[in-house]
Amino acid sequence: MKYKDYSSDVWATINNTLDQVSRQQDQPIAAFDADGTLWDIDLGETFFHYQIDRKLVALPASPFEHYENMKAQDPRKAYLWLAQICQGKSLAEVQDWAKAAVKAAAPIPVFNEQKKLIQLLLSKGVKVYVITASVKWAVEGGADLVGLSHDNIIGVETEVQDGIITDKQKGVITYRQGKVEALLQKTGGKLPFLASGNTMGDFNLLESATHLRLAISAASRDDKIFKTEKELADHADQNGWLHHRFI
Repeated sequence: MKYKDYSSDVWATINNTLDQVSRQQDQPIAAFDADGTLWDIDLGETFFHYQIDRKLVALPASPFEHYENMKAQDPRKAYLWLAQICQGKSLAEVQDWAKAAVKAAAPIPVFNEQKKLIQLLLSKGVKVYVITASVKWAVEGGADLVGLSHDNIIGVETEVQDGIITDKQKGVITYRQGKVEALLQKTGGKLPFLASGNTMGDFNLLESATHLRLAISAASRDDKIFKTEKELADHADQNGWLHHRFI
């Protein structure tokens, strides 16, 4: 699919603000959600389907339905569970699965304007982080699609002992306010000057940005995330944030 480019006004706002912030800070911070924000696919769920289809981990009957029912009751518990099902596997093996899952789903529909933005930020000395409610290891598999590394990815994970994944939660669950908390832990308390996301799960992250808040959307009306994308877009319009719809 051909996605719409950012307008010249959006790019002008980004460039002018970036120039201003670069004069004021040694290494500014920028923060992005992953799924639906950097690419038009959910890599977390794509990875889960990859695990299901290949019977890589022990799962209950109707595993995706089990996950969605859990998510309807408590999203944080569901997101943690997707990491916990990897317990007993080596981290290296799971990271290899993530790479293979991305390869199997290729071509991944990356939003090229977001990739261009990330490359611009990196060229100006900005430290870019991706904060996702998906399992960190799943999103790591797509990091290089936008020129980032595993260290740039903050997501849901469990403790790893002697290279083996456990079921013990590590850090906060990176959902809603948890995204902000995890980012601040990573940056030593430094807020991002720019934050970008696509759903209300990213609202707190965008609100935490000191200068620029960029809401994006691409879901069609029959997509399950259309409503929450629309809600974030409405907030953007009401609060004077940047908003771009890719389709």
